[in-house]
Formats: sequence, structure tokens, C-alpha cells
Amino acid sequence: MGFIRLQEEKLALRFLAWQYEKQNLPLPPAAALQEQAVRIVDEAHRIAKKRGKNVLGIIKELVADIQRR
Repeated sequence: MGFIRLQEEKLALRFLAWQYEKQNLPLPPAAALQEQAVRIVDEAHRIAKKRGKNVLGIIKELVADIQRR
């Protein structure tokens, strides 16, 4: 896995944790949080490839969607 991909996953992980804390929700186990971060980055890349958008912006949108569920 490449350096940039790992950084994106770490960013998604931090953003997820921040969103949980912001909404006063308990953090899921680390493995579940990591799995969510990987899925978010995968989805962000798929959307970016399709639409030509910024991956960082897409990651933020996807995290917000997960929090609403």
C-alpha cells in the first residue's frame, strides 16, 4: 500500500473519531473504526475517479453520511 493511501486512511480515521466525539457517541472498537476508514477511502477513490473530484472533500462527505445513519 502506498504512502498517500495510508495517509488518507489515517486522515479518515481521525475524522471519524472526531465526528463520533463531536456527536457524543462512543467510539466503536479500533478494528471497526479502521474498517470504516478503509471503506471511506475506497469509496472516495471510486467517486473521485468517476467524477473527477477532490478525494479529501469526498472523504469528508462520506464520513458525514456514515454519521447520519
